[in-house]
Amino acid sequence: MGQTITLKAKDGFSFDAYRADPIGKPRGAIVVIQEIFGVNHHIKNVTDRYAALGFVAIAPAVFDRAEKHFDVGYDQPSMEKGRGARGKVTNEQLLMDTQAAIDAVKSAGKVGIIGYCMGGTVAFLSACRLDGLSAAVGYYGGGVAAAAEEKPRVPTMLHFGEQDQSIPMTDVDKIKKARPETPIFVYSGAGHGFHCDERASFNAEAAQVAACRSQEFFAKNIG
Repeated sequence: MGQTITLKAKDGFSFDAYRADPIGKPRGAIVVIQEIFGVNHHIKNVTDRYAALGFVAIAPAVFDRAEKHFDVGYDQPSMEKGRGARGKVTNEQLLMDTQAAIDAVKSAGKVGIIGYCMGGTVAFLSACRLDGLSAAVGYYGGGVAAAAEEKPRVPTMLHFGEQDQSIPMTDVDKIKKARPETPIFVYSGAGHGFHCDERASFNAEAAQVAACRSQEFFAKNIG
């Protein structure tokens, strides 16, 4: 089990983060970036899983700038609340808070980042723009296609669902064309949010394969 700590961004804003530490010497660190639903039960579970794999893992509450302790479910009203919160936070603020999370765990060794949905886009942008990372993994980031001309400065891996209703395969093809050096995986029969075992769109097979690929990627690039 992890604990909630306080981080401070370079603009002086203080916000929460969920941090989980491994038993023994860490292999490195992983920053976990949330979906639009906040640092909820699922994101904390993901963070705990990476700590169990030997990493210092941290999930910054990047919606604290919109609403403190933001944590909603997956029904339609919750999605609307999540979209509303997302609209109150700029990409620059998201990246500023992500940088603070990277800085908070870099003493553990090399740092990777993994993000889901909105967090998948943040992970990609972080790989392109932020300091202190050694690897990045993004799951179904809807904003990646718009930023595909930016080149990640660290090894980056991307996952998408073939049946994602919010990310057309034309967007994935655009990313593949712009970033031929980036391993991009598309999962047959999987939709948006296929990694989250608390959502109706959970796809156990795709989630397992993607998780194994991500963990092997981090093992290669972090330790």
